[in-house]
Amino acid sequence: MELLPPLLGNDPESPFPPAESALREPDGLLAIGGDLSATRLLNAYANGIFPWYSEGQPLLWWSPDPRTVFATDGVRLSSRFRRRLRGCDWTVVADHDFDAVLLACARAPRAGQHGTWITDAMRAAYCRLHRLGHAHSIEVRDGEGRLAGGLYGVAVGRMFFGESMFSARSGGSKVALAALAHVLRGWDWPLIDAQVENPHLVSLGAASWPRARFLAEVRRLAVLPGRPGSWTDAFGRLPVAALGGVSGAPQPRPA
Repeated sequence: MELLPPLLGNDPESPFPPAESALREPDGLLAIGGDLSATRLLNAYANGIFPWYSEGQPLLWWSPDPRTVFATDGVRLSSRFRRRLRGCDWTVVADHDFDAVLLACARAPRAGQHGTWITDAMRAAYCRLHRLGHAHSIEVRDGEGRLAGGLYGVAVGRMFFGESMFSARSGGSKVALAALAHVLRGWDWPLIDAQVENPHLVSLGAASWPRARFLAEVRRLAVLPGRPGSWTDAFGRLPVAALGGVSGAPQPRPA
């Protein structure tokens, strides 16, 4: 019989148990309790750990094995989808409206799920991280400036931890992911964490890594110089039509 995971203390600077000690069943459950302070969240991500729980549950912390990741040079878009993008007037920007992306992710329907794990407390916590320059939104805007899709996640060092994505228009989330990967590749950031495998992520090029390999890379990348603060200017405006190119997209234009 599996033991219950340890309870976290009240001090947000107290260390997590080693991620390698997470339960096998349910896969990756590491600890219970604590809080969603910025200090605790950044410590969690830097050690390959993330929070995931539903309304009414205690706060749960996870580090599953295997771990789903994207190489920033390995996101795949089908030839048919790329052809469609070549005539598209959408653009991709970052950190223009983090709150709107977070809310859209919370409201997006998910197959086999009722309600959302992005609770009010989670939204407040990630908005705090965004204001501190550690959480970022990637926003796909249509020709009239409306959100067509997007994603948000947390950056620690040169590691990006994806949290959730949504589509308001067909393909919006795929465009957000491809644009993020393109820009991060140009910044020499090699990986995007996608947490847990599903068929959609695999179709876009996600791979499953043993937890030990993932943790080693996170611990290496998390201590490298990153890009804290707003990404609005650094990310610029990336024309979605450029993502349809066979030989790679050009660098994004400054905002």
